[in-house]
Amino acid sequence: MLSITNKVEQLVSESPFLTEGMALGLINLSELARQLRPRLELDLWKPVGQAAVVMALRRIAERLPQQGLSAPIVLAPRMGELTTRSDLSITTFRLSDNSNECQRQLLALAEPYPANFITVTRGVHEVLVVCSRPLAHLVDEAFDGERLLARVENLTALTLRLSPESRKTPGVYHAVLKKLAWDKISVVNMMCTFSELTILLEQSHTAAAFSALSHVVGH
Repeated sequence: MLSITNKVEQLVSESPFLTEGMALGLINLSELARQLRPRLELDLWKPVGQAAVVMALRRIAERLPQQGLSAPIVLAPRMGELTTRSDLSITTFRLSDNSNECQRQLLALAEPYPANFITVTRGVHEVLVVCSRPLAHLVDEAFDGERLLARVENLTALTLRLSPESRKTPGVYHAVLKKLAWDKISVVNMMCTFSELTILLEQSHTAAAFSALSHVVGH
């Protein structure tokens, strides 16, 4: 059976906002303990004292790294600006024995349109196609007969060109997603290459996302 301390640590670890706030000393531990008690008593099946929860929170806070705010993201030199690409759609198909051939046909059909964006990601159970709106009919043609799972349109891609050294920076993607979450910006999808992070979001969130990420990147 979990102890009070172990259960409190589990609940706190589920929220990166709580852990960061506690590390910076921004959270009133007594108030947090009061809010956690009903959940603790429900999960542990026994009464839980306020003082015990506060003590557990203090022990957790003492163990958290005191690093202050996250270090800025390092973008690639001379290529560090945030870039956007609008009017995109995401189409998801069920993975099948014919998926490889569909992908090959799609890339061949899209070859005469180098100015348009298209990428295919193959997962364990699904195939994801992201493309510019003018190429959507090519996706339907290439994947004709495949099981369509979802399609989301009117998206914008916001791309950060990162320094290759960023791969050695713990939490570099977390810093991006955390800032978007703080600003209540929903991420529809995200894609990564070796030195690029691309975030797909609704077009209505483009300006807010661009502004938010401009404050966390460093040149």
